[in-house]
Amino acid sequence: MQLSILYFAWVREAIGNDGEAIDHPGDDATVADVIAALSARGGGYAQAFADMTRVRAALDHAFVPFETPIGKAAELALFPPVTGG
Repeated sequence: MQLSILYFAWVREAIGNDGEAIDHPGDDATVADVIAALSARGGGYAQAFADMTRVRAALDHAFVPFETPIGKAAELALFPPVTGG
């Protein structure tokens, strides 16, 4: 099973890719666990996730905190906070 990861705005620019698929980390892995594994790749990943106060996450199109388990989700989106106006 795969987990699709989507990157938006400056997160996408830092990583140099708009998305990728990884092996699903398992139901008990959290969003924070996935981000830590991505960050450990170094380079743009480490840069994008250096300050987690500047990143938000959504699992299957629903905003979630970083401590949320991945569960059976098929998609994780990572993006900067969005403000309306």
